[in-house]
Amino acid sequence: FTKLCKGADTRCLRAAFKDTDMNEKGVTSSTSGVVVQVREKKGPLRAAIPYMPFPVAVICLFLNTFVPGLGTFVSAFTVLCGARTDLPDRHMCCVFWLNIAAAFIQILTAIVMVGWIMSIFWGMDMVILASMCHYV
Repeated sequence: FTKLCKGADTRCLRAAFKDTDMNEKGVTSSTSGVVVQVREKKGPLRAAIPYMPFPVAVICLFLNTFVPGLGTFVSAFTVLCGARTDLPDRHMCCVFWLNIAAAFIQILTAIVMVGWIMSIFWGMDMVILASMCHYV
């Protein structure tokens, strides 16, 4: 196995390269497959996105689409209501303020379209995280 990683890189790849054999004509043939493992490293703002119930995430996406940062602002309060995030070692108030900061960044940069696009992607991430988490 070969591990291809860089310090703060967002992905870590592990690959087992194919074992090849040469036949009498000089043509190589593969005897095994390739195994690839990808692990994403999230920054603190991205990891602070809460795992919400699916309907709430869809509402936040809708709000982020039409008023940049509003859905992110609403999602910050779900953290105070007990929504789980990918930052288990941080206190919920810290995660709340990280979400407020993300909403503020989206609002401020919406003037140049960057915040609006970021807001839509943030909402899409909320829906993706909500679809991965099943509530009973």
